Amino acid sequence: MNSPGKTGFAALAAALAVGAGGGAAGYAFLDGGNATAAGSTATSSTAQPTSNSTKRLSINQIYDAANPGVVDITVATSSGGSSDSFPFGGGGSSGSTATAEGSGFVYDNAGHIVTNAHVVANETSIKVTFSNGKTYDATLVGSDESTDLAVLKVDAPASQLHPLALANSSDVEVGDGVLAIGSPFGLSETLTAGIVSAVNRQIDSPNGVTIPGAIQTDAAINHGNSGGPLLNFSGKVVGVNAQIESDSGDNAGVGFAIPSDTVKSVVSQILSGGQVQHAYLGVSIEDSNGQGAAVQQVQSGSPAASAGLAAGDVITAVDGDSVSDAASLTAAVAGRSPGDKVTLTYTRNGSTKTASVVLGTRPSSS
Repeated sequence: MNSPGKTGFAALAAALAVGAGGGAAGYAFLDGGNATAAGSTATSSTAQPTSNSTKRLSINQIYDAANPGVVDITVATSSGGSSDSFPFGGGGSSGSTATAEGSGFVYDNAGHIVTNAHVVANETSIKVTFSNGKTYDATLVGSDESTDLAVLKVDAPASQLHPLALANSSDVEVGDGVLAIGSPFGLSETLTAGIVSAVNRQIDSPNGVTIPGAIQTDAAINHGNSGGPLLNFSGKVVGVNAQIESDSGDNAGVGFAIPSDTVKSVVSQILSGGQVQHAYLGVSIEDSNGQGAAVQQVQSGSPAASAGLAAGDVITAVDGDSVSDAASLTAAVAGRSPGDKVTLTYTRNGSTKTASVVLGTRPSSS
């Protein structure tokens, strides 16, 4: 079943607007199977492991180091809940309950697991299974539908926990080799390899807002890879596999991963005990022939409205950094925090103007 979103580069930038969402078919979330992932070995700290190593490893080395840090996630949910719980295949139902499976990876030695929010949506119980077959009950620490990320907690022995290190996704370049390890269609421990096909794509989250900076890859990704890491050839996680573009719903060589820089920010907020907050400008935008982001609508009462922006304005820079299209403005705002003060450069009726804007907090209904 197709998702309601798309990777539109000229679509409304929902990260900046309230309630904006895509409508093109063909982009599927990837729950419905078990998935495994690769990464680094455990550290002695309970924090997310760090590593400065950029040594290129062989595929075999990465694969061999992967399994200890991999979990399969099995979720039970009430079938009477939201129809969006498992809308993209793989969930089975019996009576009033439904089940689905996804994947995740160990984030730290405290037993935190990272996965997709859509994998655990409307959960009533969660179990995680490690590569050695040991299964543990897990609890949902928190989730953020706007980035399709969630954090689980499992009380497993320290010897069982092998965190995977995150890379800086800002360093990822087109042509970089990447690996995905998972259980497409239930085929556990399947390894696929490919390259980074594009960076800075936009994909839609489960609640219809835009996730900027997504990594596009031709490594085969199918149902069952949801929540599993996409790895570079140093064995670090550069993204969390989340969606594919496909007319059939199966792999067509166009997959998308949520960037690890986003993972770092969102998981940190979830683990701090607070609600994940996203910066909010309050405009709907589209591309302006490569010359900026054209404002289609300004939300009443938004920071953009307070700064005097109006429909028809074309935003060309944020704090002096050029904005070439809707995607780059979306990313610029997403990379900031509520309360940040930014200077927007825009054109109106042929004249260049600037406006100082204090970014707000995106409404939870967006």
